[in-house]
Amino acid sequence: MHSDIRVKICGLRDAAMVASAVQAGAAYVGLVFFPKSPRHVSIEEARSAVVDVPPGIAKVALVVDADDTSLDAIVGGVPLDMLQLHGAETPERVAEIKARYGLPVMKAVGVAGSEDMAQLDIYADVADQLLMDAKPPRNAALPGGNGLAFDWRLIAGRKWSVPWMLAGGLNVGNVAEAIERTGARQVDVSSGVESAPGVKDPQRMADFVASARAQEP
Repeated sequence: MHSDIRVKICGLRDAAMVASAVQAGAAYVGLVFFPKSPRHVSIEEARSAVVDVPPGIAKVALVVDADDTSLDAIVGGVPLDMLQLHGAETPERVAEIKARYGLPVMKAVGVAGSEDMAQLDIYADVADQLLMDAKPPRNAALPGGNGLAFDWRLIAGRKWSVPWMLAGGLNVGNVAEAIERTGARQVDVSSGVESAPGVKDPQRMADFVASARAQEP
C-alpha cells in the first residue's frame, strides 16, 4: 500500500465538502477563485469552508491570471498554505507572486505533447511545485477541471527539481494506473469525484484516495 501518495481534492465549495475531503484522506484541499468555474467560491465562502481544516492539511487557492488586487483580497481574507497558478502566468510573474505573499506557489502547466516538456523545466526553477494537467481544448471556457487526461508516457520516469503533482481526467477507475505509469507521488482530482459539476461526492472522494494509495510499488 502506498500510504505516501498525497491526494489533492480541488474545487471544494463549502465546509461539508471540505470535511468529507479531509475524512477521505486528502493531503491538500483546493479552493477555486475563478468566476467562470462551477466550483468558484467567494472569499467569504472560502474562509468558512476551511475554518476547521486540521493542521497538516494544505489549504490551496487556485487562481487564473489573477492580479495583485485580487490576490491581496484572497490572501488577506482566507487562511492559506499555498497558491496554485492555473493561468498563463510567466515565470517572472510566478517569482513575483512568491516574493509578494511569502506562500509556496504551485504552477500548473498544460501538457499535450513533448514540446511542452521544456515549460516544465522552466517553471521548476521558479515554482515550489509543478502541477501537470492536460492542456484544455481550444476555446475551452476553463483552463482545468475538464476531465481530460494527457499521454502519461510523456512524463514517465522523468525527474524535476521540485515536487510535482499529476492532474487531468483522473478518477477512481484510472488513478492507480496513472500512478503506476508516471511514478507520481501526488495526484489532483476535481471533476473525477463529483456527482454533478461543482458537487463533490463523499463516497467518490473516499474511493479515489483509497485507489490512489492502494497502488502497489
